[in-house]
Order: sequence, then structure tokens, then C-alpha cells
Amino acid sequence: MTEVNRKIHVIGINSYKFEDLSFKLQNLFLETENIAVPNTYFEQIKSWSENGLLKKKSFFSSKSNNELLNWLRSQKTDVILISRGDPLWFGIGRILLENFSKDELSFYPSNTCIQLAFSKLKIPWQDTVNLSMHGRDSTKLVEALKARTPSISIITDSNNNTLEIIKKNLSELNLIDFYDFWLFEEIGFDKEKIRQLNLKESFPADISSLNIVVLTKTKKNYSNDNLPLFGISDHILKTFDDRPNLFTKREVRVQILADLELPKNGVIWDVGAGCGSIGLEALKLRPDLDLFCFDKRIGSKSLVLENSKRLCVKPKFIFEEDINNILNTRNLSAFEKPNRLIIGGCDKETKLQIIKKLATGMCIGDIIVIPIIDVQTIKELKEELEDKNFKTNLNLIQTYKSLSISEGIRLEPNNPVFLLKGKK
Repeated sequence: MTEVNRKIHVIGINSYKFEDLSFKLQNLFLETENIAVPNTYFEQIKSWSENGLLKKKSFFSSKSNNELLNWLRSQKTDVILISRGDPLWFGIGRILLENFSKDELSFYPSNTCIQLAFSKLKIPWQDTVNLSMHGRDSTKLVEALKARTPSISIITDSNNNTLEIIKKNLSELNLIDFYDFWLFEEIGFDKEKIRQLNLKESFPADISSLNIVVLTKTKKNYSNDNLPLFGISDHILKTFDDRPNLFTKREVRVQILADLELPKNGVIWDVGAGCGSIGLEALKLRPDLDLFCFDKRIGSKSLVLENSKRLCVKPKFIFEEDINNILNTRNLSAFEKPNRLIIGGCDKETKLQIIKKLATGMCIGDIIVIPIIDVQTIKELKEELEDKNFKTNLNLIQTYKSLSISEGIRLEPNNPVFLLKGKK
């Protein structure tokens, strides 16, 4: 293999001032004649020579394309390539490593724009999801938003209207009020500007093309003003931190609530209640119902209580206990038997056990609704309901959500859910 004698020195900067470079890098500039600079700040770097700091320099205006690669290949002596921040972090470093040997390249990173941004916000960023939309679609952004990641940093692309896409994705996922939107312009440079934007308003007209966005989970107190009577958005409900997405999405909850044919008075059991999304919304529609919530996961009771406050309703009892223990060890005659029963969040055997224990005590007109994602369990559950004199029907709920991309919109599917309904 031919020994490489010349070097491509890739230097990350966070300032347009020559004196902000380390002495080592200042000397490297003084010693190197050919310098490639991104065209977005070409004039600022070229002015170093015009001000007498660098003598006899040849500057190449870089667009980070094949023209730059060809120019680098044509150089017989050491060259400098200016980058921003860390060239190996969503920068030109990857492209250079694909086209030149490692022996030819030397990297000198400065702080990334994301490091600088979080230092300005004065918050830790080790758990942040960092992504780039520069020349990329919004797939990874949507994944991070759907996971309700506490903080997300986004390198934007002025050519594909990134800011509007981020705003639309937040709106489409009902997360406008979940995140604070921080815009950092020319961070680390003389014209640095930091703004927290209100996404319910239009973007300012004077935004620099050199910008990044940081989304941080809002610290605002929750407000239950203007909640709809029916069809509560998913983001309204507090969930487990390690399971931020509701299993039963809004569109499925709407159908479950319709299938329950909620009476004005009576008793409703929500088994596998999780954060209480179904039972609490049922109580919001019919406040005179007595709601019993059951979930075995530690912390479920506090979630249901918090969401009760958000929806301004009050369940009668919340049991943070395995439903099997209740069915097998407690005297069920002490409980109010359900007129409406939702069975979710447990395995097939538990669902069958619930039906066997409770169905015989339910009255004519009472209803059981079971959301199911495992098609293998449907047959046995349906037969068990029919054996207990319930008339059954089965619906498949498959919904899609539109999400904005640079070319328009794409449809993102939600997981399909079967709803098995039994009416006595």
C-alpha cells in the first residue's frame, strides 16, 4: 500500500475568531496554505487572511459534495478542511472516511452544537436522543416523539423546511404541550440567539439558516381546561415512564367506550387498567357510575389517581393487586358486581378465569369488552363468553395516523386491536 505523505486536517470550530483557536491549531493554520471552508461562512474565515492573520493562503469554498472530494484528492500537500463542532458527529467526517484512508485524515473536534445548547439550558443531556434531519426524513424524530423521550436534539436542514416538519409532527402526535421548543441560532458565534418558541404561533421571519432545535419535556403544571367530553387525547394521560405509549390508543378507546353502551348508573370494572385511561374516560361520560380499577403493576394506583385529577373524576376503588389474587382469595360477595367489564392487560388464562368467576353473576344487558392483540386467544375467549350466555361480536380496529414529511405526508399505522364484545 502506498504510504500517504500529506494530511487532511479536519478542524471543528465554534467561533469565527482566529484567536479562539488553540495555539496548536493557530500554528497549523499558519503552516498550511490550502484551506477548504463551508460556503455558508466562507467570508468570515477568509477574512482572517485579509486581516493579516494568515499570509499567502488559498481558500476553497466547500459545498460538502463531489467537487470538494475532487479538490481534496488533487492536493499534493497538507490541507485544512473547516467544519463546525465535531466533524465525526453528524458531520462531514463519515463521508471523508468513506473516501480517504484513515492515515490521510486527522480530526480536531470542538464542542458540538448540542453540547453548547445544553450548557446554555443548564440541564444534563446524557439521556437525550440526538438526531439529524439534514438530508434525512423524519422517521427517527417520530420514533423519539412517540416514545415521549424527555429531551431530543435535532440538527435541522433549512432546505427541507425542518422547523415546520418538527412542528407538524408534534401537532399530529398531540405533543405540542408536552415539549418546550428551543431554537438555537448560530450557537457559539457572535450572532448567537436562543429562543423558546410558542408553536401555537407562526415561526419568526428572521431565523438564521444555521440553527438547531432542542425539545425538552415541559415543566408546566397540567391544566384540564377545555378537555373534550369524548375522545381524550393520549397525551393528556400520565403513563409509566418506561412505557410512555398507551396500549389502548384514543381511536380504540373511543370504540371500546361505544361498545360498552355505558348506562347512567351501575358498576364498571376496568381490569388491567394501567393508567386508567378507559375506565376514567367512561366515568367522565357517566359520572354516576361506580368505577373499580385493577392493575398489578407497582405504581399503577398513583397513575390512576393522577389521571383522575386530570379528568376531574373519582373512581370508587383502585386495587394495585393481581386480579388472580382477588378472584381466588377474596370474598367476591363483598364487591359490587360489574354491569360493565373491561378485561385487558393480562394473559389468556387470566381472562378466562375472570369470565368464569364474574360472568355468571352478571345480569341481562350487562356487557364485557376485551381488547385483544393475540389472534390465537380469540376463539377460546369467544366460546367462554357464549357458554355463559353472552351474545358476541368481534371487530378489528386498524387505524393510521398522518405524519408530515418534506414531500407531504405519510401514513403511520397503529397496532391492530381486536375488540371482542359480549352482551348478556
